[in-house]
Amino acid sequence: MLKRLLLTAMAVTLAAAMGYADQSTKKIVIPVDRTSPTDGRMMYTSYCAPCHGIDGRGHGPAAPALRAVPTDLTGLAKANHGKFPDSHIITVLQFGSEIPAHGSAQMPVWGPILGKMNQVNAQDRQLRMSNLSRYLESIQVK
Repeated sequence: MLKRLLLTAMAVTLAAAMGYADQSTKKIVIPVDRTSPTDGRMMYTSYCAPCHGIDGRGHGPAAPALRAVPTDLTGLAKANHGKFPDSHIITVLQFGSEIPAHGSAQMPVWGPILGKMNQVNAQDRQLRMSNLSRYLESIQVK
């Protein structure tokens, strides 16, 4: 009886450990449709809102699956002494982020469009990054 109980406990522990380990290696990918490179709001809604939320405060529907709470994008200027950090935003869009929630430098949900930003023609890439950055600047809290 004790041997049977011990084997059952080990099996349950092993199953739980495997389930936990499996969660840490899953990548979050939200399929996105190609958006207009001139519409920063549309790009934000498609690419950023799943994690950062429609309002930019970091509470999107995919946020609970991340390792850390996504950045509140409405406070970027406030955290930078009232100046919107446009060059930092462009850098993150171009090269990714080292924020632990993402698990790697690449944003996990950028899908086929922003995840392969370096493969997009240079003019389209610049237009997308500029308009997305301009939209983020428009949602800053005063």
